[in-house]
Amino acid sequence: MTANPIVKGFWDKPTGSWQYVFHDPDTMKGAVVDPVWDYDHQAGATTLGNAEKILDYVKAEGIDVEWVLDTHPHADHFSSAVWLAEKLGAKRGIGERVRKVQSLWAEIYNTPELPQDGRQWDHLFAEGETFRIGNLDVKVMLSTGHTLASITYVVGDAAFVHDTLMQPESGTSRADFPGGSAAELWDSIRAILDLPAETRLFIGHDYPGEGKEPQTGATVADHRKHNKHVKDGITREEYIKTREARDATLPLPKLMLAALQVNIRGGRKPEAEADGRSYLKIPLDYFEPR
Repeated sequence: MTANPIVKGFWDKPTGSWQYVFHDPDTMKGAVVDPVWDYDHQAGATTLGNAEKILDYVKAEGIDVEWVLDTHPHADHFSSAVWLAEKLGAKRGIGERVRKVQSLWAEIYNTPELPQDGRQWDHLFAEGETFRIGNLDVKVMLSTGHTLASITYVVGDAAFVHDTLMQPESGTSRADFPGGSAAELWDSIRAILDLPAETRLFIGHDYPGEGKEPQTGATVADHRKHNKHVKDGITREEYIKTREARDATLPLPKLMLAALQVNIRGGRKPEAEADGRSYLKIPLDYFEPR
């Protein structure tokens, strides 16, 4: 009988991001998925409020965290994977196609000196790869479209599907970043929706309206019946048209040009300069205003 994880979500209101801790209740071995490193873009200051909440939780619950897992290099928040992994003595992993994202963004930032072989992580996961955390089997699914490198972690009756699906009433995530593709995102989502109907799909973001509580996600069955972009009966061509039209109206994430410099480094600041400080580069006029 396949073991199922206990999942705890942590929501970051400023970015609408979901972070997760899952663990095996029998062995108390677990993992952290997509932790946020707080960044105040007006002050250029980093803080650790979100990461410290996760650290406090795993210590209070007695969870032995073996992995800190990224689903992809995020464009809307910094990753605190390095800090948490050091505190917890855990390994860090991401999908192997992160190397393509590193190459793409190293060119955008004009930082050819950046290592673009994924060495910033302890392990790069391949499509179909499996590993164990306690009695939990974890399977990796390639889930590109939102980014070139996006992957999903399937753990028993749970799947951490990152920025593919939103809540059913909100549809799906955008696919207009460099290297993104609405067609690939459709294919990735349909593969996710081929998982068993009762599978819990834990999403990367929620932006609830006034008076509503953020939700971590819904089941495969819920999405197949109710997701406004990809429910059963909608065709691939209809989805691509809807997704591309919607993406054309969206502004770029306000932290994208800052966040990706940190996240393609695995959650590290750029190398400190002579004064001991790190600096972010902004490529002027590379992107058109929206």
